[in-house]
Amino acid sequence: MAQETLISPGVLTRENDLSQITEGPITVGLALVGPTVKGQPNIPTVVSSYSDYINRFGGSFISGGANYEFLTSIAAYNYFQQGGTSILVTRVVSGSFTPATSNIMKSGSTSVVSFTLETLTYGTIANNNGVILSNGSLGTGSAENVRWEVRNVNNSNGTFTLLIRRGDDNTNTPVVLETYTNVSLDPNSVNYIESVIGNQSKTVQYDPDMGGYYIKMNGEYVNNSRYVRVSSVNLPTPNYLNNDGSVANDPITNNSYSASLPSVGSGSAGGSFSGATGNDIPNIGPTLFGNIGTITQGVDTNSYATASNILSNKDEYDYELLITPGLLQSSHTAVADFIQNAEERGDYFYIMDLVPYNSTILTPVNRATTLDTNYAGSYWPWVQVVSQETGKLVWVPASTIMAGVYAFNDNVSAEWFAPAGLNRGGLGGVIQAERKLSPMNRDTLYAGKVNPIATFPNIGVTAFGQKTLQSSASALDRIGVRRLLIALKRYIGNVAKTLIFEQNTTVTRNRFLSQVTPYLESVQQRQGLFAFRVVMDETNNTPDVIDRNQLVGQIFLQPTRTAEFILLDFNILPTGVEFGS
Repeated sequence: MAQETLISPGVLTRENDLSQITEGPITVGLALVGPTVKGQPNIPTVVSSYSDYINRFGGSFISGGANYEFLTSIAAYNYFQQGGTSILVTRVVSGSFTPATSNIMKSGSTSVVSFTLETLTYGTIANNNGVILSNGSLGTGSAENVRWEVRNVNNSNGTFTLLIRRGDDNTNTPVVLETYTNVSLDPNSVNYIESVIGNQSKTVQYDPDMGGYYIKMNGEYVNNSRYVRVSSVNLPTPNYLNNDGSVANDPITNNSYSASLPSVGSGSAGGSFSGATGNDIPNIGPTLFGNIGTITQGVDTNSYATASNILSNKDEYDYELLITPGLLQSSHTAVADFIQNAEERGDYFYIMDLVPYNSTILTPVNRATTLDTNYAGSYWPWVQVVSQETGKLVWVPASTIMAGVYAFNDNVSAEWFAPAGLNRGGLGGVIQAERKLSPMNRDTLYAGKVNPIATFPNIGVTAFGQKTLQSSASALDRIGVRRLLIALKRYIGNVAKTLIFEQNTTVTRNRFLSQVTPYLESVQQRQGLFAFRVVMDETNNTPDVIDRNQLVGQIFLQPTRTAEFILLDFNILPTGVEFGS
């Protein structure tokens, strides 16, 4: 970048690009936690479509000679199919995982590194190790890893093109995932390779003083690539061109900066990556779908506790719903972490699974009696779906599909409507329920705080309940009311944040009322409230309250209730009796 100064009187206008320094909080509809084929462990990542999910986290995989798909991706597919718009995905793994790297050598050298790329995916699936076959493909290249290629090296300008290709392509039919043109090794150039591709890495750190995990950001440049980052530039070329337009020399080696540029092609290793550790795909067959036991989908469930701890940061991650498909309350202690997280945050609802496949009807009821929370709910029995990635029929716990029901419910109505019944409770994509419940079965489940998955002739499989796991009878023992409160607290809480450090005067209070009252009126018009009242005035902001630097507001709500029990009296009258008006 040219350095400008004022020699004679004048005006110098300069730009400082600070737009990539700070990321805002992540806001989504659903948080999804579970194992995936690829991606970085314990780093919550937003995906905006199913194809985006597949690109970042992968689809099917082979284990023990058979093709499988994680419950995580089945849940993601169904959620997007039912109208969901975004998911915050957190990958969980067992053990230690690292990314793969690849050194891009300088022109004419097999030992001097120009710059190094690192995969954003962690685990051995990122490795393809440089065994080049006769058609130019990599022996262990796959659709779930990547390779690189350099083109169009311009020694006069110090630029080149970098391609990120799919790991299973070949020379004749390259599959280019990303193209970066005219990138440079000059840190003062607007096309500097680190700023164009990104060099940031995220690591999970533990704070012993606070007893919790947090994510540490390393690197100055936001990752624009979805597949790689620049981990180092070993031969930078600052101010590549002299004032006369000639190529400058390295002040240390006195060699022309053009010698620092990479060679055209993909190097002797075929553009491959290596060095990643972490067994992504263990032999999970016995722990997937209907066979889930104490180990779920090949992952030690203690690994889920770290994800829950990270997702507890409500300033960083804002979501309305959370599921952990395959994590069963009867077998996996990590479920308690997510329940506690939901209660402490107070701004999301947790759809949890209670028991394994092939349980008797009283098993989920007995599990539900041990729980008492209105921030979680559960459904039974399991259901059968078609795996989108493998084409197989598989049995999945209800939470895998119920997130999609909630998405449909919210799209056609609102959060405070019951995600249940024939109008909004249909389980899209479900072939059959594990068990066709009788009315007596449904009564047993509902009395025990378990929402039945019912099957009706000519209608299909339907969620037929909306109870939370709260034991005492109140408005909050219904999911619609709990989600209403979550929605109201989210909106009104965000309004209140704008008043922090403002003067505690009538002007500030009226500013709050002018935003909150119309919002509650709109909720009332959309059948969320019977009535409401908001008080923020001198009655609850007395002089002693003001002296304590507090601003107090009171919100009184009368939530609407659903009609769950409809009574129809059929009266048979004798001939000649007149009907009253």
